Amino acid sequence: MLQFIRNASGPLPVLRRIGTLATCAPHGAQGDLHLVPNAALAWDNGLIRWVGPERELPHEFQGWENWDAAGRLVIPGLVDCHTHLAFGGWRADEFEQRIAGRSYQDIARAGGGILSTVARTRAAGTTVLSDRAAHFLLEMLSLGVTTIEAKSGYGLDLDTELLLLRIYRRLAGDGPVRVVPTFLGAHTVPAEYRDRRERYIDLVIRRMIPAIATERLARFCDVFREDGAFSVAESRRILGAGKAVGLVPKLHADQLTSGGGAELAAEMGAASADHLECISEAGIAALASSGTVAVSLPLASLYLDHRPLPARKLIDAGVPVAVATDFNPGSAPSYHLPFAMTLACTMQRMSPAEVLMGATIVAARAIGVEAVAGSLEPGKAADFAVIDAESVNQWLYHLQPNACTMTVIGGKRVHPVSN
Repeated sequence: MLQFIRNASGPLPVLRRIGTLATCAPHGAQGDLHLVPNAALAWDNGLIRWVGPERELPHEFQGWENWDAAGRLVIPGLVDCHTHLAFGGWRADEFEQRIAGRSYQDIARAGGGILSTVARTRAAGTTVLSDRAAHFLLEMLSLGVTTIEAKSGYGLDLDTELLLLRIYRRLAGDGPVRVVPTFLGAHTVPAEYRDRRERYIDLVIRRMIPAIATERLARFCDVFREDGAFSVAESRRILGAGKAVGLVPKLHADQLTSGGGAELAAEMGAASADHLECISEAGIAALASSGTVAVSLPLASLYLDHRPLPARKLIDAGVPVAVATDFNPGSAPSYHLPFAMTLACTMQRMSPAEVLMGATIVAARAIGVEAVAGSLEPGKAADFAVIDAESVNQWLYHLQPNACTMTVIGGKRVHPVSN
């Protein structure tokens, strides 16, 4: 299994000459980054001690080791709050099929889609799945991503679902990226249960969820609420069973049709409702009253040629909007969160500031880590990225393969790695 390099460098307790620092503190409007020009950042033992204008750096930090940001932009470590990290194979053939006019549903009915990845994942084995996932994480952290949510859902049997979640637990222990696991056994009904739908739901509720709770393998329970996947009533039962053993609800909601997914997310007190391309006005109102985070996945909208989530309506209604990749082998085969952020600006009319908040503190809230990650405030983890840009606008406007020059997690530099 690919291991992360831990001895990247010694401690870097004071970062100086920051051109602009975006603290992304949680108070204020979604577009309020709480910017600090000409800033410095000090940390100790992996936690932020002080942040503010460099001219005001307290005397106690003056003799500490320095690191030079060279006038660049500094942001909190990015949080990708919706990924399907571990899977077998790819689905490049479906890419061409969609270009030729076949729909997501058409491909799924013909045996493609999720079920084709399930077959490849079941056949892949632990080593292949672990090594691939670890490689993806290394690539993500080079982009400035320091925390991700990782879903199961490509096993759809007890053994493989447990295997995927155990891989996530191992990756979280190996570090340095913070990995938050989500159980998605209700991704779709597997082929062997096609004519025994209720038996599969019973398997999820009576065997998978209790086993996951016993091993404490997941923090969240997710369901794909969609025509062809799971109904509102079925989703309510599955999420309720998860909630009864401490798994916080999440939902894939209103992606292909407006089917009451957002309303169910609000009803269940879900941490997030993700996709929402087809959300209704009633769904927007329900999310606004519940505090549930809406998670935008513009890469999926791009690849499926669907209208994107109505971000402006959601933000104007008071719904916090996160931005994530939906990294998976079918509808969003990219883990490039900065690219997804640029798409959120152009496709969803979110401002760059709103998008950065959506990929930091709002995303952290969507996966329950806002107390430790997502903003640069004293007491939180010293997770940050140095971006080769003069401003957030410049960064997201000028698309580059990678503008991140340094990623720091828990006060230790993990990209680039020095030998």
